[in-house]
Amino acid sequence: MVDLINPAAVLAPAANVIMQLSLPAVGYGVLESPVDSGNVYKHPFKRARTTGTYLAAATLGTDADRALIRNEVDRVHALVRSKKSSPLSYNAFDPRLQLWVAACLYRYYIDQHEFLYGPLDDESAEAIYRDARKLGTTLQVRADMWPADRVAFDEFWKRTLDELNIDTPVREHLHGVAAMAFLPAPLRLLAGRFNLFATKGFLPAEFRVHMKMSWSPTQQRQFEWLLTALRVADRVIPRDVWILGYRMYLWDMRARARRGKRVV
Repeated sequence: MVDLINPAAVLAPAANVIMQLSLPAVGYGVLESPVDSGNVYKHPFKRARTTGTYLAAATLGTDADRALIRNEVDRVHALVRSKKSSPLSYNAFDPRLQLWVAACLYRYYIDQHEFLYGPLDDESAEAIYRDARKLGTTLQVRADMWPADRVAFDEFWKRTLDELNIDTPVREHLHGVAAMAFLPAPLRLLAGRFNLFATKGFLPAEFRVHMKMSWSPTQQRQFEWLLTALRVADRVIPRDVWILGYRMYLWDMRARARRGKRVV
């Protein structure tokens, strides 16, 4: 899957987070989580490191790496459960919720390629889909829960779209993520508006509706210009640069584990 990484990876994450949190139990689980160390508004760079480490372990890591990150994530997820005051019941250990998150992460890789270059050929798409199962099994998703093939995945995706809804508190949280409201003022002013625009562009239309985000033909044309610039950047930046970033996450995780430090 890392072979699909291109410059779009820098701008697509917030859109993918919105997709994940569009499932209400996932959205409220993140919004109400008592784990401050994973709160993007309080610890944005640590949150980014944790996500990057998980993706690196799931896609490039060894079985030992995946076991390590699973145990660390499980420790955190054990604390994320609905309260009496919660608007709905949820449990971060629920493999059905984790399956949706893993499905969105799979789309994160596919979308990077398809936005820039269109659909993958069947052989490549099949190989990537088989590999994508690890995005779920590195958590609590059983291997047999992952849709058997791409047709089954599409059916699962379409069924789940009917369950999606973003309430106002979750929407406000996600809008802030897209606009980088969690960054210090200079960085937020420099990058926030642009990241919000890119996020809208990378979001499928049905998710924009849930977020109550407008999108005009003019914005679409501007987004196409952005995609053209990303294609140019992809020709200039060697693919090894992106893979090196993942390897650095793995090295950091292993070093932290050796020193007895938490990796999540």
